[in-house]
Amino acid sequence: MAATSTSIPSWLFRALENDSQFISETVCSALSNREYARDHMRTQSLTEPPSTSLLARGQHALTSALGKIDPITHYSIVIGRHPDNRVANRYSNIEPYDRTRVVVGDLKGSHCSIGAEGSKGRYFNASWVRELYGGKLWIATQAPLLRTSHVFLSAILQPISAPPASLNSPRMHSPSRVRTIVQLTLNMERGRQKAHTYFPSTPGQSMLSNPDPTSDAPVLQVTLLESKRIDEACCVQSKVSIVPVTSTNPQDAVVFTHLLYAAWPDHGVPEDEDRASLLAFVRLVDRVNKDTSSLPPSTNPDPDPPIMVNCSAGIGRTGSFIAMSSLLRAYHLLSVNPPFNTLAPPPPVSSLPISPLGPLPKEVQEDLIAQEIDSLREQRPGMVQRNEQIHLIYEILNQAFEVRSAT
Repeated sequence: MAATSTSIPSWLFRALENDSQFISETVCSALSNREYARDHMRTQSLTEPPSTSLLARGQHALTSALGKIDPITHYSIVIGRHPDNRVANRYSNIEPYDRTRVVVGDLKGSHCSIGAEGSKGRYFNASWVRELYGGKLWIATQAPLLRTSHVFLSAILQPISAPPASLNSPRMHSPSRVRTIVQLTLNMERGRQKAHTYFPSTPGQSMLSNPDPTSDAPVLQVTLLESKRIDEACCVQSKVSIVPVTSTNPQDAVVFTHLLYAAWPDHGVPEDEDRASLLAFVRLVDRVNKDTSSLPPSTNPDPDPPIMVNCSAGIGRTGSFIAMSSLLRAYHLLSVNPPFNTLAPPPPVSSLPISPLGPLPKEVQEDLIAQEIDSLREQRPGMVQRNEQIHLIYEILNQAFEVRSAT
């Protein structure tokens, strides 16, 4: 890495100057210890007697008699492990936290489960996530299964329900609707299906998406409108339309942009020669999501709505992408010609709930990447899953600063 103390922030320079050994032995180790503690609490939430479970206590019972956060409730994954919902989880050990999970609709006659702050709706293995430093809201989710592709599409078709109050952002716009999907996994990798195909591969073609047996939601017609490859970002950009087959009004159709990044292998990181394309892809996603040129002004479109992002499990590549996006946003590095040139550490946009685990160890408290990852793991289990993905975030941020100092 060719970092210099005058081209990047001091906290990033110190981490890179100590090289990968410091990041592995100090940052990764500290973050791993805290995630191990969270995993212990998640396990405890599943083994409590029914009389003291989350569902019996109620979602608002987050404090003990001493006024401190109850860690068992805070890290509960009871809803995702419910027998009715397990079939909707791509992996048996990855579920959203009850307090941050995304609830889709409240459809008459469909299976409903208690969600954040008592809301009801269809189960969806997805989490509301807010950047610590960038402040943007995301929906981090697993890749669709055959039986969950309908609820995945419904999360786009319907107006966005409010996230938990604890994650509210000053940038939240109402009304809002997801209009950008980021996919960080190929549908097939190493001979295994990592994501169900939920829209056609040929422009002009349509396919039907059926709800799971527990829902009375209408069948959806999904049409690929256009598709193009963007080589510098190593991605395929597609425009897709969704409309209920019961609708007779063309205005009921909702169009979203799907962005597939094709150079990030499962259980790994992009090769060195692909790092430039990853940075270009992060910037493309931000630019596309803010584009309202094709939307009628009368609809009062959200200028920067939450983005829905998935890899296969929705934690490793997904968490890494959100973390790097947050810090690039905070340092105004999401544009090729950034309007600001400052190395001063940005303050968090607004506070997030204090972790029951307390502050990070002293040796990493000034490291913004460590803070960002720890904050993401508070909102969805296992975010930024692997140590090499943590190293990747340092490298991408360093690369962005180097590009800026060279212009």
